[in-house]
Amino acid sequence: MLPSVVFSTIFSLTVILTTSRNAAAVDFREAPKFYNSPNCPSIAPPPTTTGATAICYNGNATNVAMTLDAAYLRGSMAAILSVLQHSSCPENIIFHFVVSSSADTSSLRRTISTSFPYLQFNLYPFDDSSAAGLISTSIRAALDCPLNYARNYLADLLPTCIQKVVYLDSDLVLVDDIAKLAATPLTNDAVLAAPEYCNANFTSYFTPSFWSSPSLSLTFANRKPCYFNTGVMVIDLVRWRAGDCTTKIVEWMELQKRMRIYELGSLPPFLLVFAGDIAPVDHRWNQHGLGGDNFRGLCRDLHPGPVSLLHWSGKGKPWARLDANRPCPLDALWAPYDLLRSPYTLES
Repeated sequence: MLPSVVFSTIFSLTVILTTSRNAAAVDFREAPKFYNSPNCPSIAPPPTTTGATAICYNGNATNVAMTLDAAYLRGSMAAILSVLQHSSCPENIIFHFVVSSSADTSSLRRTISTSFPYLQFNLYPFDDSSAAGLISTSIRAALDCPLNYARNYLADLLPTCIQKVVYLDSDLVLVDDIAKLAATPLTNDAVLAAPEYCNANFTSYFTPSFWSSPSLSLTFANRKPCYFNTGVMVIDLVRWRAGDCTTKIVEWMELQKRMRIYELGSLPPFLLVFAGDIAPVDHRWNQHGLGGDNFRGLCRDLHPGPVSLLHWSGKGKPWARLDANRPCPLDALWAPYDLLRSPYTLES
């Protein structure tokens, strides 16, 4: 059932993708086409321009970003389908795919076009070397993929006409209208909004060397920092650019190369720059941790409360566990969005 509230904003979803030539062999089914509800605003045809400027025809566009590598393409296809299926105005969504500069972009474009032939989308190359030299080894190899750090550079990658983005990881599905998430107000001049988890042990995200340094530990002075998961964020790119947030994140990564101040991949630099200064988002928009921890990926239950987004952050991914015939109970909620074509699939 479509929501009764009509949102007049045109939504554009940014998904960050990478692939290898082996990924081209993966075959996905064509997704059904979803139509706007009667009260959706009409959008003018895109201008005749090509490339990045072709998505600038509507100033109300909202962008969403996702990070993944070749192993996550299956997850991103499911995420896209879930966004469309639960949107009240799916025909108004424009997708922006940021891809690794070393990826086979033709194959990626063909994969998306084949499964979603009605989509309006664009591809943006990301130079892996921008982040590769700044990455420090973390607790899980998958977290060290350079494309995981592309979210740091969104303000540079996307056209300046794009003022607001919703960032999404690829190991999740929505079960609610993305318009509600995109409409999150960024109050008090906040650069980003995300669900906060103030019961988490915030000090554990940084090393004793960080906390023992008077100058470094003062980073959070006059703030009440809480952990937030960077897999679901609403970002004001105008404020990001004005505050030169990319440079601030990069400076922390450069310091990490000189002295180890954190252990967990791309998350800590975001915490250092933004924790304590973000706008709140209801926890229903990131039921995270369904992939278990970063070591064993054991099954987990949902957090108490309503659910709008299911997020398999952690080591265990639903498609891998389903293929291994060792699924967790909640993996059954991801399976209906899986577009992978089985050799036994019968097409209608």
